[in-house]
Amino acid sequence: MPSASHFEIPFNKPYLSGMEVEYMRLGVSHGHISGNGRYTKLCQNFFEERWGIKKCLFTTSCTDALEMCALLLRIEPGDEVIVPSYTFVSSALAFARQGAKIVFADSRKDHPGIDESSIEALVSPKTKAIVVVHYAGIACEMDVVMDIAQRHKLYVVEDAAQAIDSYYKDRPLGSIGHLACFSFHETKNIQCGEGGMLAINDPSFIERAEVVWEKGTNRAQLFRGEVNKYQWMDTGSSFLASDMLAAFLWAQLENLQDIQNRRKEIWDWYEQNIKSLLPEFEFDLPKIPEYASNNAHMFYLVCKTPAERDRLIAYLKSNGIHAIFHYLSLHRSAYYKERYPIPSLPNSEAFEERLVRLPIFYQLNLANLEKHIRGTAASNSRSTRSAS
Repeated sequence: MPSASHFEIPFNKPYLSGMEVEYMRLGVSHGHISGNGRYTKLCQNFFEERWGIKKCLFTTSCTDALEMCALLLRIEPGDEVIVPSYTFVSSALAFARQGAKIVFADSRKDHPGIDESSIEALVSPKTKAIVVVHYAGIACEMDVVMDIAQRHKLYVVEDAAQAIDSYYKDRPLGSIGHLACFSFHETKNIQCGEGGMLAINDPSFIERAEVVWEKGTNRAQLFRGEVNKYQWMDTGSSFLASDMLAAFLWAQLENLQDIQNRRKEIWDWYEQNIKSLLPEFEFDLPKIPEYASNNAHMFYLVCKTPAERDRLIAYLKSNGIHAIFHYLSLHRSAYYKERYPIPSLPNSEAFEERLVRLPIFYQLNLANLEKHIRGTAASNSRSTRSAS
C-alpha cells in the first residue's frame, strides 16, 4: 500500500491554528520548558472548568493516562478488568501490564462501542474495573454502566481518547466515570502530535495521582509551597509531558469551537451525500443514539461483507482518497490467543471486517472531495497529462 503522502486526499491532516510555534517560543522565554509549567496549567484548567472535571493531569499520551489509571486502581495479578475488544491496544494493555486478566466484551450490534447489556454477565468476584471506550466520540450508555459498577462495587474508566467535547445526555464524556483519559494524538480533533490527559472525577484519587504523575514523588506539592522538600512517596513514572507540548496544545484548545464546527460540517456532508455518491456500494451509515451527541471525530461506513469493504477501499484508493479500516479485535490478537481461550464476539469481528473510515479533517475541501469520490478529479488529471 502506498504511503499516505501518495494520496491526493489523505485520511488525516493535522490542524494548525498558527499560534503553536509562537506559544512554544513564549514557553522557552518564560524559562520553564519541563513538565507542569504555565501552559500545562492552562490546558488542565481548561478541561476542569469547561467540562466540570475535578482534576486533570496532562500526560505524554493517552496510553500513559491509562497506565496511571491501572496504578491508581491498584490493579494486580488475579484481578479482572472488562474491556471492549474493538478498541486500540492501550485500552487493555495498561491493565494487562499490571497482571490483570482482560475479559473482553462484544460491541453493540448497531455501533462499535461496548455492548452495555453484555457487561453484567462478565462480572465475577475477581472483577475490579470496567473500561468503556467512547468509539468515534459517541457515548456509551453510561447510566447502565455506572449502575452495574455501583451494584458490584467496581471502578469505571472512560477511554475518551476520541471523545473530546462530546456528551452523554447533558454530561460531558470524561466527567462520568471514576477516571477518564483523553488523547491528543495528531489524528484527534485537538492535537499536539502526541499527548494525553488524565481526568479524575473521584476526589479520593487526586492526591495519589499527583504523586504517580511525578515519578512517585510529592514534587507537585513542593511547587505549590506545601512542603519544603520532595521525596519518593509511592510508585509512579515520568508521566507528565513537557510544557512545550502543552503550549502547542493550548493553541488548539483556543480554537476548539471553530475546529468542532468545521468537523461537524464535514460529517453532516458525508451523512447527506455519501450514499448518492457511491450508489454501486452497499453500506450502512453511523448510528448516533438519542442519548449521545456527535463530536465529529470520525465518519465511518459499515459494508455488508468484508469483500465489499475491500472493494470500496480499492475504489477510493484508485481515485486518490485514503480510506482505511480500523481495529483488529483484541480477543483475536496473537498476544491474547497465547494466554486465554478465544471468546466468540461476533459484533466486534463484524466491525473489524466491514468498517471503513473516511477522511475527515479541518482543511478538507468538500467540492474537491466530491470530484474524487465520483472519479472525475482523477479523470481530469489523466486527461491533462495526456494533452501535455
